[in-house]
Amino acid sequence: MAKTPRLSGSAKQSLLRSGFGSMVLEGASGITTSPVWSKVAKAQAAANDRILVIVELSGGNDGLNTVIPFADDVYYGARPNLGIKKDKLLRIDDHFGFQKSMLGFERLYKDGLMGLVHGVGYDQPSFSHFSSMAFWQTGAPNSGEAYGWLGRMADAIDPLGHTTNFLVNIDDSQSLAVRAMNHVPLVFNNPDTFTRHMFDEEKSAFSAIDRRDSNGSGNASQDFLFDIAASAKSSEQLVRDAWTDYETPIDYGLVPFGLEKVAALVAADFPTKVYYVPYRNNAFDTHVYQGDLHSRLWSYTSDHIAAFVRDMERLGRSDDVVVMVFSEFGRRVAENTSLGTDHGTAGPVFVIGKPVIGGRYGAVPSLTDLDDGNLKFTTDYRRIYSTLIQGWMGHDHADGILKQQFNPIPMFGSRG
Repeated sequence: MAKTPRLSGSAKQSLLRSGFGSMVLEGASGITTSPVWSKVAKAQAAANDRILVIVELSGGNDGLNTVIPFADDVYYGARPNLGIKKDKLLRIDDHFGFQKSMLGFERLYKDGLMGLVHGVGYDQPSFSHFSSMAFWQTGAPNSGEAYGWLGRMADAIDPLGHTTNFLVNIDDSQSLAVRAMNHVPLVFNNPDTFTRHMFDEEKSAFSAIDRRDSNGSGNASQDFLFDIAASAKSSEQLVRDAWTDYETPIDYGLVPFGLEKVAALVAADFPTKVYYVPYRNNAFDTHVYQGDLHSRLWSYTSDHIAAFVRDMERLGRSDDVVVMVFSEFGRRVAENTSLGTDHGTAGPVFVIGKPVIGGRYGAVPSLTDLDDGNLKFTTDYRRIYSTLIQGWMGHDHADGILKQQFNPIPMFGSRG
């Protein structure tokens, strides 16, 4: 039997960059990992059932009006109009509280299911949404890194790409965070319309691809593209079936932004290890009349995430799922003249789930020792990435993924 030639990783990426991947699911916003990389089923990455869900809050969430330092009078001095009064918040201890709209988060924190990390940021911060988000998504600030930190993690855990759909991105377009060398993320937003789009003239060609001999043609590049097409056809149907079959009594809130779709795939036993879900459209960019808007945003976000955690419990998967919630930067300490806040630096990050040892982590940034009106970060965000890579996903060489050593935060311990 003739031996089928293999494509190198660079050859695969060259084909995908040339546009051959996107033609498979044009209009569906994504493609799945090809069966070329899935011959050995459930290999390294299937060694455990752990799932990591990343929630991105685009726009730069105001951390000081999320985790409110009500015991610090400097906070109220800097925010005479926007400061959340002590009788208008949900106290989580003697110093901090949440917005009154964050009942879901209050419950998660008080039930010990949330690790709240203070002062998260990075050195030489960017105040650009695009640049700072790219730094968070790559885990490599000011570097021009081509692949995302989650994509590099997928490549490190499963270097041959054996695990089908290791990465799923719930969005209209692929995030840099999940860009990988050996894994092609499955990207979709609406499961009901997740299908291949084609012109009438292309239908006969796609039908021929779907009917082709599974033994291959002997042409590695052609087989790679044909296998992407076959895998795309299979995955689009699996996603639609999972969504159609999914039923839950859990209320996902007024503005569900994607975690209900993650729950549907988890319920359908998708092999996915990483889900990336943004709250889109720069919603948290609250420069003007922030008060009511920010409160509503956190009502939606808090309810939605808390519902997802409850749904994982209902499905019997609460021991297997951890959620990280972040934003590309925080806001300045002082309110602006438009009753909003402007782009700042450090902010809180939340790590949520039954496996998490709940509580507050990291040093609280000073509200008086500032850098041109901005908080000085106290926790490098890559420490959280190292914690998730090593403490949760079980990969011992986070430094290889993050390009340097960052000490993990002990929020998993014996539970991890």
